[in-house]
Amino acid sequence: MKTVGYARTSTLEQEAGLKAQIRDLEAAGCNRIYQEQISSVVQRAELERAIDYLREGDGDIFVVTKLDRFARSLEDAIALEKRIAAKGASLKVLVSGIDTSTPTGRLMFGMLSAVAQFEREIMLERQREGIAAAKAAGRYAGNGRKPTVRAQTAEIVRLKREEKLSDAEIARRLGVHRSNVGRVLKAQTG
Repeated sequence: MKTVGYARTSTLEQEAGLKAQIRDLEAAGCNRIYQEQISSVVQRAELERAIDYLREGDGDIFVVTKLDRFARSLEDAIALEKRIAAKGASLKVLVSGIDTSTPTGRLMFGMLSAVAQFEREIMLERQREGIAAAKAAGRYAGNGRKPTVRAQTAEIVRLKREEKLSDAEIARRLGVHRSNVGRVLKAQTG
């Protein structure tokens, strides 16, 4: 029997969260821990490797710290748990005390997965309402990024022509990527 752990954060900046998950998985006795820093909406290669590592009939245990680190929706959670169960393994969720090796654990898994899905949908609904209100007030800035290179086209061209700076130096001065400076200059001369 193996105890296999899976840890995930959505972004690379969540290093402390990943370390905390790994610490908790190690404390739970995981023999092997798979980890990744990737959004749950894309293919999660390490999650696939972790499930593939489970061996049929060994009574393995698949451990995660929280449901939201494991699945992106109710359907996803159920599908993943079915794949784990099909290998004769059980799922443990540390924070909520779920253990699908028992009937009560399977019931709790289903209920808490539904609650997690509900919370996510409510959060997305609030986000959409906030964006709509910001747009109506003329305060919505899209994804929050400024079109730095396009907005600085004139300055890029001026620095190249008048000050004879390299693309790399222009990029450093303006805080943009060097390849974007090259694209702007090529578009201006092309």
